[in-house]
Amino acid sequence: MNDQGKKLQHATRAKLRKFDTLRGEEVRPGEFWDLVIVTAVDESQRVAYELQITDKIARKELPLGVDYKVFSDPPGAKIGNGGSTLYVLQRLDSIYGKALGKFRVILIHAGGFSQRLPNASALGKIFTALPLGEPLYQMLELKLAMYVDFPSQMHPGLLVTCADDIEIYSISEDESVRFDKPGFTALAHPSPLSIGTTHGVFVLGRNDKHACNEIEYVSCLQFLHKPSIATMLDTGAVCKKCGDCISLTDDTFVYTDSTYYVCYTTVLLLLSLLKDITPLRCEVDAYGDFLQALGPKATAAYTHDGANVHKREDSLVEVRQKIFRRLSGAPLNVILLNNSKFYHIGSTAEYLFHLTQDPALRSELGLVSSAFSAHHWAGPPESTAVSCVMHSTVEPSCSLAQKTVLEYCRLEARVTVGTGSILSGCWVDQGLCVPDEVFMHSLCVTVNPHQQEAQTGFVTVGFGIHDNLKQSVQSPAYMEELTFLGISLTKCLSHWGMGEEVLKFSGDCSLWNVCLFPVCSDLRSSFSMTLDLLQAVLKGSTFTVPSTTKLMSMQQALQLKNLKEMLTFRKELYNDIKQKKSIN
Repeated sequence: MNDQGKKLQHATRAKLRKFDTLRGEEVRPGEFWDLVIVTAVDESQRVAYELQITDKIARKELPLGVDYKVFSDPPGAKIGNGGSTLYVLQRLDSIYGKALGKFRVILIHAGGFSQRLPNASALGKIFTALPLGEPLYQMLELKLAMYVDFPSQMHPGLLVTCADDIEIYSISEDESVRFDKPGFTALAHPSPLSIGTTHGVFVLGRNDKHACNEIEYVSCLQFLHKPSIATMLDTGAVCKKCGDCISLTDDTFVYTDSTYYVCYTTVLLLLSLLKDITPLRCEVDAYGDFLQALGPKATAAYTHDGANVHKREDSLVEVRQKIFRRLSGAPLNVILLNNSKFYHIGSTAEYLFHLTQDPALRSELGLVSSAFSAHHWAGPPESTAVSCVMHSTVEPSCSLAQKTVLEYCRLEARVTVGTGSILSGCWVDQGLCVPDEVFMHSLCVTVNPHQQEAQTGFVTVGFGIHDNLKQSVQSPAYMEELTFLGISLTKCLSHWGMGEEVLKFSGDCSLWNVCLFPVCSDLRSSFSMTLDLLQAVLKGSTFTVPSTTKLMSMQQALQLKNLKEMLTFRKELYNDIKQKKSIN
């Protein structure tokens, strides 16, 4: 590990230790955030988030004496994280009024269904488990820990961040990250030019483009949203490396975005902006649409650019133009964190890599192979790839291959799990063999919820790690274009004794909506039956689900999820692990 890496490790561990002293304790005024806000995509997700935060507070896993609130997006059209930001501010203004002007607020955008990391779909990506700490850290705790030094150095206002990324940084002991300037203040990280094409990039307002200090405060001339390399070069966004504080191998780099702060005066400006664009019927990006309006070189040209828009609504250009007119002229300050890293954990591939293979993140955060689990790790300590077990009970006779993640699972005797797989919320019966590179996630659902005889059932969804759950085709007639475990879905049907006319979709024709997974009366049989479906495809054998068995899609399972039962399973695991640890 080089000097920069050692500094990152030292600084990150110090933040974790500081946050650990606050967990379960009443915080003093100014010591921590006054308000912690988490966004949700709808009311169902809001309820799920509030249940989990309430449990965390009861278990003393979070600092106490803080207002934790979850706000869902309004029903109707998708409004993006920018729209969510504006509506959250409106809610806060209605609750606190002028008192909001004294608060230091962190806003964590966590809405969405996490189709690329489906083990986070039911209970939320902000509650993704991490192999760290006891009680076990989730992304919520890690976000709060990494920003633990910010509130004391921040004027009243709002810090905006996302639920699925991690920023780590080091600065000298006599420095601090200060949010004390008017307008917007953004954190910036040195990144290769290739990374800049998929992130926001800052064009700095300084003549010296040679970074030499661990932290620098500069003004920004212009913000570029996912620019081409040619645009970065033409606008002067590209910097030259100088000194040893930047660990990038390239001689040239750009500064990319992550988190930003908005002072209270500018919060009031955003509130007036919401009045201009209400009712909002299109997606607004809290980064691309807000930050591109800032800086002396900002132009309105971006308002017509649909290159980075998921779904272009008719009203988008008009809304962007109103945003530009309102925010144009507001300052954009940038804090250059020259010894910093930005990690994204938004897909199964990223999740597996960072938790089991990435030596940098593992050493910086102190990630372990077995976190809050009844499991004895017996793998070689020098191995560059490990398995990762979190909040689970694993019998000693089980065998876990490298690059595999278990979270909130119960594995009975002699279970084997193959390389590069993810198991989440599963109860795996003795002797079962889980193949390589599969994703399996068990959910509790309420069957026939609108009928008098509603029943509790269990569904285990299973896919290949590399399956694209979001890809859709025009109709079931084109289902051969969908691949399940790397094989055409049409060919899979023969292994399940199904005809094309039997397989149903609960929405558009995608793996997310394919009604394939059996509803069972208990967790163990649910896992076993879905495993049989996967094994039939992988081994070229046949397995037919009984004709009386109800089949569900991932989309339906989420819609009908029984949150309390899922959390009860986790609580039972928690108690079992505590008991076994006390015995040992």
